[in-house]
Amino acid sequence: MPSKGKSALLKEQIEHFDIKKHNAVPIVEAMSKMAFSSRDLARASEIYDRMVADKDCSIFLCIAGSLVSAGLKKAFYDLVSNNMVDAIVATGANIVDQDFFEALGFKHYRGTKRVDDHALRRARIDRIYDTFIDEDELGQCDKTVSDIAGGLDPRPYSSREFIVEMGRWLAQNRKGSDSIVRACYEKGVPVFVPAFSDCSAGFGLLHHQWHNPETHVSIDSAKDFVELVKLKIAGKQTGLLMLGGGAPKNFAQDMTVGAEMLGLDAVMHRYAVQITVADERDGALSGSTLREAASWGKVDTVYEQMVYAEASMAFPLLASYGYHKGSWKARKARNLNAVLEAEPIAAQR
Repeated sequence: MPSKGKSALLKEQIEHFDIKKHNAVPIVEAMSKMAFSSRDLARASEIYDRMVADKDCSIFLCIAGSLVSAGLKKAFYDLVSNNMVDAIVATGANIVDQDFFEALGFKHYRGTKRVDDHALRRARIDRIYDTFIDEDELGQCDKTVSDIAGGLDPRPYSSREFIVEMGRWLAQNRKGSDSIVRACYEKGVPVFVPAFSDCSAGFGLLHHQWHNPETHVSIDSAKDFVELVKLKIAGKQTGLLMLGGGAPKNFAQDMTVGAEMLGLDAVMHRYAVQITVADERDGALSGSTLREAASWGKVDTVYEQMVYAEASMAFPLLASYGYHKGSWKARKARNLNAVLEAEPIAAQR
């Protein structure tokens, strides 16, 4: 890489895909008459539209990897804004390092994977494959998380509860009008990050706890699981739209198993779509099929579809199809945060 300053390398911003401007319905319908992954993606899109049209279905969007930085932030934001998802389970990178980071006014930049990473380190630029991000700005994101924690009552929080406070902070400070975190706060859409410390939030809470060793905020991942199970038993039907795998996929699927273990009345997820590049042959979680999940009591096999494709290519088509089909126009916001903040759901044992 030629010797360049930080400003020269952080020049071309990532532009987020706008599903409202691009109508993929004709493309997806044409793909339904093809074969292989094209037909799989078309069926997955049809299943997602069924989820949106089903008034009894609560839709859980699962996001793994680094998809906000890849240009999918606006697509996720539009799904939230138009009541096309009711809850999110994600990696911390997407929610904190990328969405909340951009809500603070920072950006991701087009870079290249053909680069001297030691030179990037000297320039304090972090690389996400072919995307660049300013390390110093990321440090400000960490510090903001620490400041938010410092203003809360010192107790254990679910990741959802803490992300509500992040959304509240953005709204009060009039930041991030196009932020997923802020939109979810304002719409009452729960956001769960099961591995909350594995991102900028972790560094922010490290700073907070290091300087407040006796009284501090902590994250209770078991409380995340409790809240997810409460949402499962509160809803009639549930559907999963999963991009990648990992902890978001596992936590979301395990709602049904958790309810069963507690002796509560809950059915398997009625709908499930997964977009992944992972292979099932090594038993990897990201590639384990949805039919395999049926053996665990997680996912029914009537409306399920695996799509073996990279999410930044496949998801814009699926999301655009769902938006332009228009089933969301008859769908009301569920405000599942309010469900979790209401009186505790009584045990049914």
